[in-house]
Amino acid sequence: MSEAVRQEVRDQVAYLTLDRPEALNALTPAMRDRLVDLLAQASASPDVRAVVLTGTGRGFCAGADLRGGAGSGERLPGDVARVLRLGAQRLICAVLDCEKPVLAAVNGTAAGLGAHLAFACDLVLAAESARFIEVFVRRGLVPDAAGAYLLPRLIGPQRAKELMFFGDAVPAPQAYRLGLVNRVVPDEDLPGTVRAWAARLAAGPTRALALAKQLVNASLDTDRAAALTAESWAQEINMTTADAGEGLRAFAERRDARFRGR
Repeated sequence: MSEAVRQEVRDQVAYLTLDRPEALNALTPAMRDRLVDLLAQASASPDVRAVVLTGTGRGFCAGADLRGGAGSGERLPGDVARVLRLGAQRLICAVLDCEKPVLAAVNGTAAGLGAHLAFACDLVLAAESARFIEVFVRRGLVPDAAGAYLLPRLIGPQRAKELMFFGDAVPAPQAYRLGLVNRVVPDEDLPGTVRAWAARLAAGPTRALALAKQLVNASLDTDRAAALTAESWAQEINMTTADAGEGLRAFAERRDARFRGR
């Protein structure tokens, strides 16, 4: 089922597309592992400077595919925790830790793991028809895939609890007002807007963006002293890059910088 995740690299952007529209792109273990591998490859490749994650059909991602016998059979203590740690949690961490900016293009329903996959991305563009659902409560489940970590950091604890306790579908315009997405566009404008944003990210100073992403993500879990120390070392590291030198020269010469991702 790994073939249900398509990869295409164009103009230094890796487009990762969930291609299982008949199941609203629900993730099988093979698809999940394929995404983890592709994100790791994007991190390591100098030819990739941004990543776009999207889906085909009416759904962005309906969450994990639970039709493989979930809820049946004998389980030993620790089995569920292990599956989550090596599965959904590993995928979310792959997005958060990717060294390139990751842009979610939410083309339709994003539910459960699918919603959290979008929220883990650095930027989120949503079609007007998209909707986000904390579906876990409908199944009698505790939110997983880092939902209780991501949502309070995006919208605060009380709103996070409202979404998790009721499991109501959140239309894209409401998600924008809550602060879950960066921009909502008409469905027909989503592909063009995604390409434009991805092109801007791919033209940026790639290492500086990676360090900025790391600083922002770490700042939510640390104190001021540690955050400022991390900032100082990020600046130290970034000043060794060719792009930093180019940016300073361009400023002095009063021209646009031409970043190469180096």
